[in-house]
Amino acid sequence: MKAVLSLILCGVLSLPAYPQSGSIRGFLSKDIAGEQKWEQQAQSTPESNRLRQYMEFIAGEPHNAGSPRSKAVAEHILGMLQEWGLEAHIEEFEALMPYPTVRQVEVLSPKRYVSKLKEPAVAEDPTSGQAHQLPTYNAYAASGDVTADVVYANFGVPADYEWLAKEGIDVKGKIVITRYGKSWRGIKPKVAAEHGAIACLIYSDPHEDGYFEGDIYTKGPMRPPDGVQRGSVLDMPLYPGDPLSPGWASEKGSKRLALSEAKTLMKIPVLPLSYGDAQAILEQLTGPVVPREWRGALPITYHVGPGLARVHVKTDYDWTSRPLYDVIATIPGSESPDQWIIAGNHHDAWVNGADDPVSGAVALLETARSLANLQKQGWRPKRTIQIAFWDGEEFGLLGSTEWAEKHQDELKQKAVAYLNSDNTAKGWIRVSGSHTLEEFVTEVAGTIPQPGTTTNLVEGSLHHPPSVDQEEPEPAKESAKKEKTFTIGALGAGSDYVAFLDYLGIASMNEGFGGLTKSGIYHSIYDSINWYTHFSDTDFLDGKALSQYTATALLRLADASVLPFEFVHFAVTVDGYLDEIQKEAQKSNQTIDLSSLRKQVNDLKQSGEKYNALLQALMKKDSLDPNRVGVLNEALMRSERVLTRPEGLPNRAWYKHQIYAPGFYTGYGVKTLPGIREAVDSKNWALARQEAQIVEQCLAAMNRVVAESISDLSGL
Repeated sequence: MKAVLSLILCGVLSLPAYPQSGSIRGFLSKDIAGEQKWEQQAQSTPESNRLRQYMEFIAGEPHNAGSPRSKAVAEHILGMLQEWGLEAHIEEFEALMPYPTVRQVEVLSPKRYVSKLKEPAVAEDPTSGQAHQLPTYNAYAASGDVTADVVYANFGVPADYEWLAKEGIDVKGKIVITRYGKSWRGIKPKVAAEHGAIACLIYSDPHEDGYFEGDIYTKGPMRPPDGVQRGSVLDMPLYPGDPLSPGWASEKGSKRLALSEAKTLMKIPVLPLSYGDAQAILEQLTGPVVPREWRGALPITYHVGPGLARVHVKTDYDWTSRPLYDVIATIPGSESPDQWIIAGNHHDAWVNGADDPVSGAVALLETARSLANLQKQGWRPKRTIQIAFWDGEEFGLLGSTEWAEKHQDELKQKAVAYLNSDNTAKGWIRVSGSHTLEEFVTEVAGTIPQPGTTTNLVEGSLHHPPSVDQEEPEPAKESAKKEKTFTIGALGAGSDYVAFLDYLGIASMNEGFGGLTKSGIYHSIYDSINWYTHFSDTDFLDGKALSQYTATALLRLADASVLPFEFVHFAVTVDGYLDEIQKEAQKSNQTIDLSSLRKQVNDLKQSGEKYNALLQALMKKDSLDPNRVGVLNEALMRSERVLTRPEGLPNRAWYKHQIYAPGFYTGYGVKTLPGIREAVDSKNWALARQEAQIVEQCLAAMNRVVAESISDLSGL
């Protein structure tokens, strides 16, 4: 059977690139054949066996940010890029990266239990017992030594505390225990502290992250009883990056805030637990039985507490600033070198990180090798391409944020778009980002074969089997929409695009494959080569497809005569966001006047359609005036910038974008039209009206950019 399957796969892999359409947005008709030739050559370069080889080195040992091994990985990546003929260098930064020195969790009564706080090695996984593994901890939690009763707060989001309050249960002076899920981990201690808790424990319940979902590692892919999810609890909805340098780069000798001034550090001790350690606490809680939706899959009755169970938590850290090593490769542009197309993936991991982030980093390495090979064949991009391998992402998007803050003036002037990837798995392509690039993404994905099939990534995404991973199910309306057309999602936070999109207003995308991989090893010692090659993209074909997709996207953005931004998709999407906000307000019997906003959106639809018609006609010409097309592209580059405001969002000035942002109480999860939406969520109707006016101004500015672009097109 394996031999037959191998023959089938070989046949599929030998197929030519998926047939391309007769037009490519932004390319003159006469240039399309040449562009397709370069794309096909780029798509034929990535090799699955190379992805595996890169992973074997990078994920072969623990390489957390700030460690000597992280530097070694950066230098290894640099060496490969230079060997392939690319200009590349390392940019070094510094950032506060606390490592733990004390970690204690013990149940004092009624039944004493000392938490293991350690993941055991397993014989089947050769890297699980290596030295230099970072212990299980949550970075940027407070040092502390506390003893108190315990309250179980479900997922630890604001709605859970509303239920506790209705039941007359106060967490003030208590230790809160919550399960991972529903929101980013940093939100859980933040909300606990706001309600007066003196410590927060976060555990992985087997319902979301263990045997309830499937067989545990090493028999299956799910988290074993002693597996622990490490992770940062930096308050990134305020600002990411070095906590001591918000808005400027943290380099040797640069100014730093005092620790007491850093607003993103947690105020209470926090530690992550395995479900093995958590059960010893939860099974001793008394008080009311929790609602059905609060119950996990441990073999106990879930009580909310407080009562009986008394727990001692002690933490301390080495509060040291440590080095970061960003690796940057540059392919200079031949015609417009001061227009930059950037792609990035991080290289640091909590431990070995075969899945997160190495699976994505090795795909980007093959993209870099593909473009290096094109250079050797005479290809020169019109615009400059930069490929970055960031450090310190896991601690709080450190390397990318410090780099973006250092180069922010240049980036505001020169950056066209930023393409991000992180981990990738088996399944179909998933893209989120700026909706002015939705049509562009669809075109690019339509040129790449869906692994193991004779169709392309668009068709694979629209007609895939049910997802087996742990993402939330899509709303029925969105699923129905996706069956008809390929769409992209909106970006919140969680990876290195944040500084580019939210801070600088650079059109951004995040892409990766998923949907057919279950995972319970996130941020644990079991995120290893052994796990990845048994339970994820075992043949590295999806990673190869990601490399092909990224290379093609970079080629098109770098070589298009007219940058491929499009505005109708954006307008339709924003209109949908306004519908959602209006419905949410109506739940409180409130009506927000969004008529002026609707007018801007409708104007944008109409002008976007006119722009599309003019562009389509223009692309049939034999040549364009280089000066006038340069003016047009400068205007198009501004189309995302005008959606930002210098004063930023309410209570978090670092986040400038008015259309997309991570939610203040969701962390990774996006809040679209965040100023308006969060004001509605908090029932601050005056603020909602004020924020609506700000978004109206942004959309009016975008309408002016599109009108200017129409004028430029007409002159060509």
